[in-house]
Amino acid sequence: MDAASAAEMTQQAMIQVLWLAAPILAVGLVVGLLIGILQSITQVQDHTLSFAPKLIAILVVICLCLPWFFEKMADYSQQTLKEIPQVITRQQP
Repeated sequence: MDAASAAEMTQQAMIQVLWLAAPILAVGLVVGLLIGILQSITQVQDHTLSFAPKLIAILVVICLCLPWFFEKMADYSQQTLKEIPQVITRQQP
């Protein structure tokens, strides 16, 4: 395996991680922003108040997106396993 194929595989893995983490991070960001605005309006500055709604929203998103997560990971795993023989047999110039 040469450096270019290792870099390509690493790039594909990082893109896959970003796609899988994006829905969770987006929901956490939106819920945190809404709770922050609500706390600013009501002047209630309790740090534990924002934790529970974010946790619940993130758990709901994980439960709803779990089939999609498994599908994306299965596709990525199959693609990676198919590429292993090609990566091993590549010759360095």
